[in-house]
Amino acid sequence: MRRSPIFTIAVVFTLPFFTSCQADKKGAHAPATIQTFSELTLGPRATTIYTDFPATIEGIEIVQLRPMVDGYLEKIFVPEGANVTKGELLFQIQNPVYEQAVVTAKAAVTSAQANVDAAKMNVEKVRPLVEKDIVSKYELEAAQFTLQSQVAALDQANASLRNAETNVGYTTLRSPITGVMGSIPYKIGDLISSTTSSPLTSLSRIDQVFAYFALSEKQLLNLSNRVPGATLQDKLDHLPQVSLVLADGSQYPQKGRLMTASGFISPGAGTASLKAQFVNPTGIIHSGASAVVRIPRTIDTALLVPQSATYQLQDKIFVYQVIDSNRVISMPITATPTNDGKYLIVTEGLKRGDRILLNGFNLRDSTTVIPRPVNADSLYGK
Repeated sequence: MRRSPIFTIAVVFTLPFFTSCQADKKGAHAPATIQTFSELTLGPRATTIYTDFPATIEGIEIVQLRPMVDGYLEKIFVPEGANVTKGELLFQIQNPVYEQAVVTAKAAVTSAQANVDAAKMNVEKVRPLVEKDIVSKYELEAAQFTLQSQVAALDQANASLRNAETNVGYTTLRSPITGVMGSIPYKIGDLISSTTSSPLTSLSRIDQVFAYFALSEKQLLNLSNRVPGATLQDKLDHLPQVSLVLADGSQYPQKGRLMTASGFISPGAGTASLKAQFVNPTGIIHSGASAVVRIPRTIDTALLVPQSATYQLQDKIFVYQVIDSNRVISMPITATPTNDGKYLIVTEGLKRGDRILLNGFNLRDSTTVIPRPVNADSLYGK
């Protein structure tokens, strides 16, 4: 019997379809492949974080030099910005009135001294006459009273001379400290007065400097709550030494210690002022400079999670936590980054002994994995 060509074609097209269905059916029952991921078991580790505060630098001593007398600025002996030593001559003020006052006062002293000498001679002349009853004793008493009056006049003349000499001394201004000369707003020939608002210059002692910065009321309360101590200065003494970051981003090699700068909170800004003291032997830091005070804080039992092991969804941070039977779940955490940005310090969501995946992404909850533990010391580089 001869087969129909149509039947043969039908068989040919049906066979591939049947074979494909059988293959799909076998694939549907094939078990899913379990993937292997790196796993970290969390444990407490010591880490140090830093808090930066903008600061303004001031010398340990700042002295505004003001004239005590009026006159014309005659000489400027030291240029602006120069290093000066204590007692060094800085300015000369010209006022002939004070020099003439000294000459007049000296003449008055000479005259008063002559009157005293004459009064003494009169007393010595009258005394023997009284003893011989030639003149009355009242003559001697009158001579003694005259001597006392002339001595008082001499004392007054000497006081006037010292006052005149003091005023002349004020015409030369010397440095009260060893430091750096500030700007000079006056020029030679300018009339200056003890009542002018602007000082002749400002002198800054910068072998040690203060870096002033402000803490908010909340930051101050947090500091008070976590650091032991009866007073604020006691609490600051318990903190480690701080660092200073200069304007060019470099870190100053010397460490500083924290000190109180104000005992109250500013009503307007709501901040408290603190300062850090640094030694400045080379004078590289100048008054008025800007810097950053960096305060370290060591956490002995921090739970560190690598930043690369987390992902973010709708402003929340998640990790893949490994639970029983090596299943994973997405766990939200609360954490703060370390200063280098490599790790997160977990404050909520995980605890000691919890296991997380280091390289799992886009996994569904309850997915079973094969964990491959990693050495924590090698991971953190310790």
